[in-house]
Amino acid sequence: MKSANGINLTMLCDFYELTMGNGYLDAGIGEKICCFDVFFRDVPDGGGFAVAAGLEQIVDYIQNLHFDAEDIAYLRSRGIFREEFLNYLSHFRFTGDVWAVPEGTPIFPREPVITVRASAIQAQLIETYLLLEFNHQSLVATKANRVCRAAEGRAVMEFGSRRAQGIAGAVVGARAAYIGGCAGTACTVSDPLYGVKALGTMAHSWVQMFPSEYDAFVAYCRSYPTNAVLLVDTYNSLKSGVPNAIRAFNEVLRPLGITSCGIRFDSGDMAYLTKQARKMLDDAGWPGCKITVSNSLDEWLIADLLRQGAQIDSFGVGERLITSKSSPVFGGVYKLCAVEGENGELVPKIKISENVGKITNPGFKKVYRFYNRSTGMAEADYICLRDETVDDSKPLEICDPDARWKRKTMENFTARELLVPVFEKGELVYDLPSLPEIKAHCEKEVASLWPEVRRFENPHGYYVDLSEKLMALKDRLLEEGGGKL
Repeated sequence: MKSANGINLTMLCDFYELTMGNGYLDAGIGEKICCFDVFFRDVPDGGGFAVAAGLEQIVDYIQNLHFDAEDIAYLRSRGIFREEFLNYLSHFRFTGDVWAVPEGTPIFPREPVITVRASAIQAQLIETYLLLEFNHQSLVATKANRVCRAAEGRAVMEFGSRRAQGIAGAVVGARAAYIGGCAGTACTVSDPLYGVKALGTMAHSWVQMFPSEYDAFVAYCRSYPTNAVLLVDTYNSLKSGVPNAIRAFNEVLRPLGITSCGIRFDSGDMAYLTKQARKMLDDAGWPGCKITVSNSLDEWLIADLLRQGAQIDSFGVGERLITSKSSPVFGGVYKLCAVEGENGELVPKIKISENVGKITNPGFKKVYRFYNRSTGMAEADYICLRDETVDDSKPLEICDPDARWKRKTMENFTARELLVPVFEKGELVYDLPSLPEIKAHCEKEVASLWPEVRRFENPHGYYVDLSEKLMALKDRLLEEGGGKL
């Protein structure tokens, strides 16, 4: 897989993935099968859930994994890798298995969202890129979902390209923002690449290019009569901007019978300005003129504007969305959970830490989501070992793993496995959905969460429980201090 600047992304890995691979081969365990889980520990912005994203790019990466001759030459030049390992890399391809939560799915801390079963070298090598894509896109998709929910059904456009962290931050970030709920993006290249609709109107420089604000608005209306959205805050929003927009609409659009148009504010007191502008537009006979606002918005400001009665039809949200400025790191990790034993069975492994939050859940696992049959709402997630099944025809008692005295009995529920097969023996077995399908899945699944879980402040804790068998295994390994390989 090549990046935009021609770099073989197989080499986009932490250097220790390669030194460990060489060491595994030296130790005779390079082909030992092992399992790794991708999961995260905390929801950004203190929210009740996150949104999974990035799987399509991970699939593309795994399908195209290879080392070019120049990659091998570079590694040889370091003088620390055995020729046997370099020869292994020159014929490298991924032949393992991958399971993942579909993109757009709400996810919760400490549950596996991607599981890899492969030889030690293969599983280790893909760690960096899996985390890079999962962490970045899930971060942006989660933030976009928060922003779009705050907008209460009004369209949100992603306007952050110029403030994103690099090319991928802008381009793939626009894709993630769309998954989270955005209607489109200002990043033009994301349209032909991913089908994220490119949107935009004018900058203040357009207005300044003409002899007057009125001349600028007339020229724009003549060039784009069916998409005339005028930026009205270059000079004075209410004294000149809105009146000049109305004059231009009257002169150019009304004779053509066009009643669909818009104005945009990019500064000032948005609540006051939009209420005044709405009255001016309605009084002038332009009730169909839409009002868009932009300028350093986030979910908190949007919610506050709507509480104040701001007359806004859509939002343009930039830097605070594309960088998730208020919570800019998604803490996804990649942890070993099982290793092949002498008889070919998978031996569970656990990471123990004095920081309780960093203790892992051992074993080769799967995750169920429980939906109430009567309401269709998601009630809890249930992590169990791979050989366990859930009989949703019988009641099941679950508890909060952080407060095990908090218990509830699940009845009248449907259990659905969250992790779906993506690769089997290196072959893609998953039909990648279209981006609109992913977005629709996200909207549907987020709507299945109770409002108390979706709220921004002090969200209700969603139950993510461990099966009794998994909990007993974890307790045993903790008592043993993790065991031995």
